[in-house]
Amino acid sequence: MGLGLPVPVVTIGLLIASNVFMTVAWYGHLKFKTAPLVTVIAISWFIALFEYILQVPANRIGHGHFSAAQLKTIQEVISLSVFALFSWLYLGERIGWQHGVGFGLICLGAWFIFHDFG
Repeated sequence: MGLGLPVPVVTIGLLIASNVFMTVAWYGHLKFKTAPLVTVIAISWFIALFEYILQVPANRIGHGHFSAAQLKTIQEVISLSVFALFSWLYLGERIGWQHGVGFGLICLGAWFIFHDFG
C-alpha cells in the first residue's frame, strides 16, 4: 500500500490532503456571503466528498501502526495547521500570538498522546 512508502508518510499525507478539502468545504464559502445558502451547502457537500475519499483510507492504512487516539490527534493537529494557513492566506485573517500559544498547548497535548507513561 502507498507505493512502498512508510505507513506514517502515507497516513499523514492523506490526512493533509483530506484536511485541505475539509477546510475549503467548511470555510471556503465565507468569501461568498451573497451566494444562496442552499448553493454553498451543496458545493460544500460535494467538496467534502473528496475529504472522505482521502480520510477514510488514511485512517484504515494508519490504524495498527497508530492507535485510534493517535490518528485523531494527528488529524486535529493537521486540521488546525491547515486552517491557520487557510484563514491567513485565503480569508486574510490575522494570526496573533494568542493563536500560537493556543496551538502550542494543543501540540503539547498531542505530545502526551504519543507517549506511554504507564
